[in-house]
Amino acid sequence: MPIRYQHTEIVHATPELAFATINDLPLTSQWLPPCVSLEKVGAGPNAAGDKLQYVYKQGGRTAEMAGEIVTLDPGQRLHCLYYDRAFDVSVDLRVEVAKEATLTTHIIEITPKTFFARLMSPLIRMGLGKQTRDAAANLKKLLESKDI
Repeated sequence: MPIRYQHTEIVHATPELAFATINDLPLTSQWLPPCVSLEKVGAGPNAAGDKLQYVYKQGGRTAEMAGEIVTLDPGQRLHCLYYDRAFDVSVDLRVEVAKEATLTTHIIEITPKTFFARLMSPLIRMGLGKQTRDAAANLKKLLESKDI
């Protein structure tokens, strides 16, 4: 059974800047707490079907997940799926115009695939909300700074 969390943040930056920042995959390590690096495998602009390599640090260890861009709606949505032996992780990032601001929505869904991963589900569920809110707050701070 998937573990799902959704969080929306109001950001005082243009929707164009918000989406460009989300779509700049190497920049992800600046706002997503466990991310060490996120790279596209291959050259060219991001597109649905592109393969990804995600390196993260969790619990004092560094690990990797393969990934793929599932949906790319320029200016609006970047949906990626990451996977390894134990988990499938769907990361759906959306950008919407709001009155005098931008809304960024993070929808995270983690599906445990092994017995041990399913045993860890309560701990994952407890930490997912905080991690998602922290990522959204970090993205907001980055977008509202002049350092992009």
